[in-house]
Amino acid sequence: MAAPELAAVFEDVDAAIARVRDGDTIMSGGFGMAGTPVDLIDALLRSGRRDLTVISNNVGEPGKGMGRLLREDRLKRVVGSYMTSNPEVAIAEREGRIEVSLLPQGTMSEAIRAAGAGIPAFYTPAAAGTALAEGKETRVFEDGREYVMERALHADVALIHAHRADRLGNLAYRGTARNFNPMMATAAELVIAEVSEVVETGELSPYEIGTPHLYVDVVVKL
Repeated sequence: MAAPELAAVFEDVDAAIARVRDGDTIMSGGFGMAGTPVDLIDALLRSGRRDLTVISNNVGEPGKGMGRLLREDRLKRVVGSYMTSNPEVAIAEREGRIEVSLLPQGTMSEAIRAAGAGIPAFYTPAAAGTALAEGKETRVFEDGREYVMERALHADVALIHAHRADRLGNLAYRGTARNFNPMMATAAELVIAEVSEVVETGELSPYEIGTPHLYVDVVVKL
């Protein structure tokens, strides 16, 4: 039987990041620094890309991960939940250097999942009656609670950190580094994954594959 064709393109990190364009909206996996695609972010900094919108749980830490791009004024907008891991986000927002859109963490997660599932918007009670609901459509359903309509979050590019990939581009994650990475891989036009190891097709158990290869466009072996 002939071997299946490669579904993912295997490139070095700088060639992969060359696919990103100025002004793109980028999803970046990670919770704190766990599961953050650090090598892809470093290459993004080297590429000189700017005016980027970043969708991520947090903007790295001061001078780490997406925090490096923040310091270099490469970001125009960030969408996320947990900005206190990088106090420089608040400083940049106060100085007018970036726009910050805060979402409850569960809302952000569901908005990414919805994009991958083709759902344009959904209602949630999270943030109802708070400043985070200002300017958004609200509705009271039969249970008498107020719900906020949140739109799905799409991206031009998703930067993914995984542990292993096979030759088809299936991805397996390790521990808490999994976090937002699998769902982000479903919600972007271009998915670039960095991995520590590449194995032959068939070596990954179906039970450990967190992202099927059909979602993955480019794999970078670190």
